[in-house]
Amino acid sequence: MIIAMQPGASEKQIDNVIERLVIRGFEVHRSTGEQQTVLGAVGAKIDFDIREIELLEAVQQVHRISAPYKLVGRTFRPDGTVVKFANGVSIGGNEVIVMAGPCSVESREQLFSCAEQVAQAGAKFLRGGAFKPRSSPYSFQGLGVEGLKLLREAGDRYGLLVVTEVMEIGQIEVMLPYVDLFQLGARNMQNFNLLRELGKIRKPVLLKRGIAATIEELLLSAEYVLAGGNYDVILCERGIRTFETYTRNTMDISAIPIVKKLSHLPMTADPSHGTGRRDKVAPMARAALAAGCDALLIEVHPDPDQALSDGPQSLYPAQFSKLMQELRMIAPAVGRSI
Repeated sequence: MIIAMQPGASEKQIDNVIERLVIRGFEVHRSTGEQQTVLGAVGAKIDFDIREIELLEAVQQVHRISAPYKLVGRTFRPDGTVVKFANGVSIGGNEVIVMAGPCSVESREQLFSCAEQVAQAGAKFLRGGAFKPRSSPYSFQGLGVEGLKLLREAGDRYGLLVVTEVMEIGQIEVMLPYVDLFQLGARNMQNFNLLRELGKIRKPVLLKRGIAATIEELLLSAEYVLAGGNYDVILCERGIRTFETYTRNTMDISAIPIVKKLSHLPMTADPSHGTGRRDKVAPMARAALAAGCDALLIEVHPDPDQALSDGPQSLYPAQFSKLMQELRMIAPAVGRSI
C-alpha cells in the first residue's frame, strides 16, 4: 500500500500516519521528496480498510498495490531514485555513468595500467573481480583481499570509485573499507540470505539479473534489499540464457525501458557479459544507452588475449576510448550526458 501525504504535511501528521500503520501490523518505509512525502506500507492485510488511513489528517491519497514488489515499484518513488556517491558521482540522474576495468584483478601492473586508461577515457568507476565465482573449480578464482587492496589503491590514484562482486555474507565486512559499490552477480541474484544482509548495510548495491530470471524475479530480489532498509540499489541487465548459441548470453535490451517503467531504481547494462564477444560489446552499449540505461558496465583489459578470465569479451583500451567517444555523440540525442 502506498500513502501519498499532502505537500507540506508536518512531521507530526506524518508520524501519526506511520504510527497508525504500525499498530495495524504494517512495516512502513518512508520516501521524502522535494514536494511530498510518500509512505510504503508492507504487510499481508488483505481485508484492511484503506479508508482508515485515507481519513487521517494530511493524507492525500492511498493506493493498494497488486504487484508483489512494493518498495521497488515506481509508485513508491515516482520521480525515480538517484544513488549518490561520496565524490559527487550520481547514478540515476541525467549523466550516464560508465564503469570499466578487467574481469579479474590479476596483478598490480595489469590493474593500474587499466585504471589509468579507463580514467583517461572518462570512466567514473573501476570494476574488477577480487573474488571470482567461476563455473570451473580449476579456473582463476581471484586474488581475494589483496585484490581489494589493489582496487582501492588504483581507484584512489586515478580518481575512480570501486565496484566489485561480493559472493557470500562473510565477505561483506571485509570488503566495506575498500568498495564504493557492492556488486551482486547473476549467480547470487536469488541468494536471499545475502540479499537480506546487504539490506542492512549503508553502501549501494548493484544487483545483476540472473541468467534465467524474469524481470519480476529481478525486482523481487531487489525488494529484499530495500525491505532491509538499504534503498540505494542499482539494477543491471547482463544478458539471459536462451536457445541462441552465437553469443554467450542474449542481451535483453528491452528489459531496460521495461524496468524503468515498473521501478524507480536506476538501470545498468553490461554488454560484456550480455554478448561475451568483444566485437558485439560496442553495438550493445550504444543500444543500451539509447534504450535509457543509467550506467554501463564494460570489461576492459590492457592485453585481453592474455587475460586470466573473460578475455574474449574484454575491450582493448583503444576500443574503449573509441566507444566512449561514440557514446558522447549518442547521449545528447536521448537527452542525456556522459
